[in-house]
Amino acid sequence: MSFRDLRNFTEMMRALGYPRLISMENFHTPNFMLVSEVLLWLVKRYEPQTDIPADVETEQDRVFFIKAVAQFMATKAHIKLNTKKLYQADGYAVKELLKVTSVLYGAMNTKGVERADLSEEDCSKFKFDLGSKIADLKAARQLASEITSKGAVLYDLLGKEVELREARTESIARPLEINEAEKVMKIAIDSVLEQVEKVKDMLNNVALDEANLEVKIEKRKVELERSQKRLQTLKSVRPAFMDEYEKIEEQLQKQYSNYLEKFHNLTYMEQLLDDHQRAEQEMFEEAANMLRLMQNRLKEEEQHLLESGRRAGSWVVGTMQGGDTEEDGTPAPARPGPQKVTTKTQEDSGDSEIDLGEDDDEDDLEDDSMEISPSKSTHRAKKPEPLEQSDNDF
Repeated sequence: MSFRDLRNFTEMMRALGYPRLISMENFHTPNFMLVSEVLLWLVKRYEPQTDIPADVETEQDRVFFIKAVAQFMATKAHIKLNTKKLYQADGYAVKELLKVTSVLYGAMNTKGVERADLSEEDCSKFKFDLGSKIADLKAARQLASEITSKGAVLYDLLGKEVELREARTESIARPLEINEAEKVMKIAIDSVLEQVEKVKDMLNNVALDEANLEVKIEKRKVELERSQKRLQTLKSVRPAFMDEYEKIEEQLQKQYSNYLEKFHNLTYMEQLLDDHQRAEQEMFEEAANMLRLMQNRLKEEEQHLLESGRRAGSWVVGTMQGGDTEEDGTPAPARPGPQKVTTKTQEDSGDSEIDLGEDDDEDDLEDDSMEISPSKSTHRAKKPEPLEQSDNDF
């Protein structure tokens, strides 16, 4: 028995859908109940309609069961099983079981159907599947070709039977020489003895190998124990730098807590600074809006004052040509109070103002003009229209 055979057997049985879990430890000791159960399951898997007694309580029943299974596999599957190894029910029985399982496993792979999840009832239904019929047809064709080729070889051999018959008759009729028989027997005995010596040498080598392995195992055990003791001593011994390490760790913890506190404070102060800057920006924007509104309001008031000043009739506009005359030619009486005369000539583009009246009235006029408008040029009187020329002009 080899580890590979046992592993292949367990894997194949699992793939074929065997309901029980087979471990590699089951065949270290003889286990006839497990072997009989596996054989019966394999036979049922190969031919569900077969009838093999499952009674294996007595020795005779076990012998009869093994012979029936071996005969069935020989006649139906053409598989030759060693009944002695099967009866031993140990690791050597695995090789015989592997013959049947390999055939079933190969058939399952050929048909391309996974049998791991199928039960025994599904197996009987699967036999009548069309896919299985196609696989059987392919197998039948292959067997037919093999039969044809072997029949041709057999025909050729039978054709040589006439010559072979004569040679066979001569060899049988020739008397047997004892010396030659003894030589042949001695040669056979020597070959067998050589094989025996080889087997003994192998057994001795196995014994030496076992001894060497045991010595190595002992050495490894001693090394393992030594390493474990050293590990325990290292765990129990406290390093010299451990005290300093713990002190530094405490200081690091304090520094970390201080760092966290300062970081939180810095974050809070940055948030306050952002809020303050945002509030100042809003105040600046509000002040700029107020200033813009005040400018617009002053412009409106100035425009209103200009319009109201133009409507006021407190200014006298005249020319150097003289006052107005009545229809009869007499000059019109002058209005009492201070008067302001504006003159404009073609050569001088600027305005000249001549104040008439007393010096005491100058401040009043200036105050009135300042109240009317801050711009002096806008409050000046309009240019008087020229009078019609008459014969009285000089």
